[in-house]
Amino acid sequence: MAFKAEDITVNMSAGQRASALNHISALRSALYGDCNKELNRFINEMRDKRDEKYELNNRALGALFFLANISKERHGVEFSELTSDEIDALIGAMNHLRAVVSLFPKKLTLSGL
Repeated sequence: MAFKAEDITVNMSAGQRASALNHISALRSALYGDCNKELNRFINEMRDKRDEKYELNNRALGALFFLANISKERHGVEFSELTSDEIDALIGAMNHLRAVVSLFPKKLTLSGL
């Protein structure tokens, strides 16, 4: 008997999804070490002033720092200056955002294009 994807999926709230992603992140850290190199790359790309969407990227990065409860005065610090608690909070905020984004409507439309 073959299983269909619909038969084996579980509906979860955004909070449950975020908790599951945080749990997976903890397991990944125990098995493979931290993701600091990738997180540093991400922050540097979001701060790249050569990107045509720099202002929007910078606002999105600020929103992540805000979701992580990192004080506004610390939003511009280099990755190496972030504390381990701030990095964990940032990853938690990213996981929560990832969980919420998965619930976005599938076919978004823009008017006026």
